[in-house]
Parts: sequence; C-alpha cells; structure tokens
Amino acid sequence: MRRVCLTLPTNRACTPTIAAVAEEAAHGARESGAEVHLLVLDSSAPADLAAHRAAVAALPPAPGVVVHHLDEAEQRAFLRAAVTASGAGEPDRLLELLLPDGVSYGACTNRAFLVAEALGCSSVHRRDSDSRYQLLDGTPVFPIHHELAALGRPASEVAGAVTRARLDPSLADRPVALVGASFIGEPSVDVDGIRALDPEAYQEIVGLSLPAGTPEIWRRHLVDEAFRGGGTEPFTADRTTLSLVAPNRVDMCNVALGREVYARVPLPPATDTIGTDYFLLHLVRHARLPGVLHNRHIVNYYTRERRSDEGFLAYQIRFAKYLLAAGRLDEVYAGLAAAGDDLLDPAGLVRPGTVAGLARASAAADPADGAARLDVLDRRYRSLGGRYAAAADVFAGRRDRLLAEAGADMADFALLTDAWGSLTAHAKGTAVNHLPRPRTAPAVTP
Repeated sequence: MRRVCLTLPTNRACTPTIAAVAEEAAHGARESGAEVHLLVLDSSAPADLAAHRAAVAALPPAPGVVVHHLDEAEQRAFLRAAVTASGAGEPDRLLELLLPDGVSYGACTNRAFLVAEALGCSSVHRRDSDSRYQLLDGTPVFPIHHELAALGRPASEVAGAVTRARLDPSLADRPVALVGASFIGEPSVDVDGIRALDPEAYQEIVGLSLPAGTPEIWRRHLVDEAFRGGGTEPFTADRTTLSLVAPNRVDMCNVALGREVYARVPLPPATDTIGTDYFLLHLVRHARLPGVLHNRHIVNYYTRERRSDEGFLAYQIRFAKYLLAAGRLDEVYAGLAAAGDDLLDPAGLVRPGTVAGLARASAAADPADGAARLDVLDRRYRSLGGRYAAAADVFAGRRDRLLAEAGADMADFALLTDAWGSLTAHAKGTAVNHLPRPRTAPAVTP
C-alpha cells in the first residue's frame, strides 16, 4: 500500500488546525486508498503542547490514517539515532542544524523528511499551523486531492487528467515530483505596510528578492506579484496545470514533494530567515522535473503575534536575512539553471554533489553584495519612520553579524547536503519504537 506523510510543523497554539489537517488526512486516505501518516512536529511551549496532545488524543480514528505527535525531545532522540547511525562527520553540528534553538523553516521540514523516510513514505505533504481550508458548498477544499492524484506518476499519465498541459513532450516520461498551490486572502502583513506607506520604497526593498539581472520591464510586475499568493478569488472549480512549476506560484503551506527530490537534497537550515525553505521548488524547476499547479489555495491567516511590535520586529529581521540570503541563493539558482538536465544522474535523480558545490561556492562569495543590500534597507526603513526606523537601528547594530551569518548559512547548507544521503538512508533503518504509539484505524481497501 502506498504510504504518504501529511505533516504539520508548529511552534504555537493550533488546536483547530490539528483537527482540520486530520480531516484532510482522512479525506486523502478515503479517496485514494493510501495510508496517510499525519505527523505533527511540535516545538510549542508546554501549555500549548499539552493542548495539542489533548487535541490529538481527541481525534476520531479514521481508516487508513496513522497519527504521530512528536515533541522536541522525541524529535531529538530520533534525529540523534539517525545521525549516529549515518556515521556522518560533525554529528553534533548536524543535529544542531536539524533541530536548532531558533526558528528555522527549512529545518522543521527537513525533520519531516527524515521521519517520513523512517515511516517508509513516498511523499511529504506540508501544511502550516495557521492553515485554513476554503469551503465549497460547505465542504472543505483539500489540496491533498490533487497531490495524491498526480505525485509520482509519469507526466504522460497525468496529462489527460489536468485542465492544461504545458510541458515539453520530451519530459513526458519523468514522474511528477511536485504538486502545489498558494494561499488566498490577505497579503503579507509584514511587508504590505511598506507598500501602504511608500510604494516606491516597496519596489526597491522587495526588488532585492529578484535576481540582479531581471529586466526592468519585468521587475515592477514581479515585485507587484511577490507576497500576494493566489490573490483573493475564492475557489469555485478545479484548475490544474501540468508544467515546470514556477516557485513563486507555490506556498510552503500548500505543497507536496516526492521522495526522489527530498531524499536527495535537504532544505537550507538557516535560522530566522524566511524564504530559504523554497529551495527545493527551484531545484525541481531547474532539474526540469514535472509538477502540477492547482488552485486549492489555503486561506491566509495571521496570528495576533504577527501584528504586535515584538512580532513585527522578529519578522523584519527574518525578512532582512532573507534578502541577504537571496543574493547568495541567486548564484546557486544560476548554477542550477546552467546545469539543466545534468542535475540528474542516469537514473533521473538529482545529483546532491552539484547542489553542495554550488552552495559552498556561494558561501565563499564576496559579502559586498550583502552590504549593499543592507544599505538599501537602512535608507528605506529610516525614510518610513516609526517601527521601520526602529528595525533599521537593529539592522545597523547587527550589521557585521548579519553579513557573516549569510555566508555561514550557505556553508551549513553545503555541509548538510553532503551528509543528507547518508542521513536519509539511515533514517529508514532507524528504530521508531520510541515514537508515540500510532493511532490508527483499519486500512482502506483500494
């Protein structure tokens, strides 16, 4: 029986989301006949963790669904066993990169990849703690419907089942490696305030996320589309496209990847940095692996914390670190694009050594580009005043540290990529009897 992992990483209270994602897991198992492992990776504070344990315990058993809820101690025990078994060098550093003290969007997803390997899953389907589903005639619209229908199948088989097929015929025999959509509703509260205060400042700041050589005729349009998700049009009917999926059309709260990708290359484990967890979306596109883009967008939702002064500053630091990382990642993406089909070995699998080499070269790049980016942020944030000027003071006080971290983060990514193949191989053989007892019901008969 096909086994898949639907994962929900969280570090905050999200009991309604646990129930909603469990409903999606049950829908996926019922509709496809797959065994769906619902994996909650919990880094929450003790009170929220206890509430989550109660929410998981209250979930009704569903045919074909297995539930795992791991706190950080349980995650660390599993990771330490996998790292030790792998025999990889610098085991303590690897463990730190997989479960860091700070917030890391890449690291939490990397942990899901490794646990999915231990559980024998063929794909990982990722949601966020603030995920909400759209409704059609009162019924939730679940992304897993398209993910399970297409992922892992040859593109030639999927072509007749989608709304549009825009894939080079030469790629028809390659399996679908990615299925995703975005979010619908309110744009990012963390950067949209900049647009409201000064549209030109917004153009220059967000423009730092684009490759330096982006033609001016495209730049304004791409900036206008950034951080906007799938717009505001509610779901009324399915629209699916088979293509080489553009990363800016997918949000990491609404994506599924095949193990032929994530078992080969991890996500960058940078802490307090948004955006770096989108790396595999770029890798899939540059390796010319087919994907399906759909319109079952997640409903966007922002917690009150994101609107507070403390939450605002935390996100602005993550945003600044992302803009620093973007310059270095652009070099990596350019190398991936130049490699093209050479990114794949004769078996059609991604070559991790190519990725690690590009990351290592980027880590050694001149920090002058990063310094220029911080100069733009300093000038523009001060012109905006208020909380933005206060953020500029923080950037200035951490300038040397921010520049050093941008290079170190890429070096860490190279280190983890070098060890990843051994980690995933030994995760498969790592005993999981220390994990919480699975909650399951009888399997679905396909």
